[in-house]
Amino acid sequence: MKIKQKDNVIIIAGKDKGKTGKITRVFPKKDMVLIAGFNLKKKHQRARKSGEKGQIIDRPMPIHVSNVMIVDPDTARPVKTGRKLVGERFVRINRKSGKEI
Repeated sequence: MKIKQKDNVIIIAGKDKGKTGKITRVFPKKDMVLIAGFNLKKKHQRARKSGEKGQIIDRPMPIHVSNVMIVDPDTARPVKTGRKLVGERFVRINRKSGKEI
C-alpha cells in the first residue's frame, strides 16, 4: 500500500469527494484507510446503566484506498506516487515531478 498513517489525502470518490484530511489508521489487509471526521455513519448505542438514555453517535468508517490520493505538500494537489531507491531504502516520490513526498 502506498498510503501511510498521518498522510494528508484528498477523497476522490464518494459522498465526501473533494475534502482533504489526515489518515488516522490504516487497514492493509482490507486495503482501507480511516480519515478522522469523514465517511461518518450513525451508530445507535443502547443505554448502559439504568436511568441512562441511549444515544446516536457519529463514527468514522473506513474508506477504500482507491478512493483517496496523497496531497503533495508543495503544490497542495493530488499526486500519483512511485518509489525510488535512495541508498539502501525506498522512498516515496511524486511521479510527475520526481520529488520526495
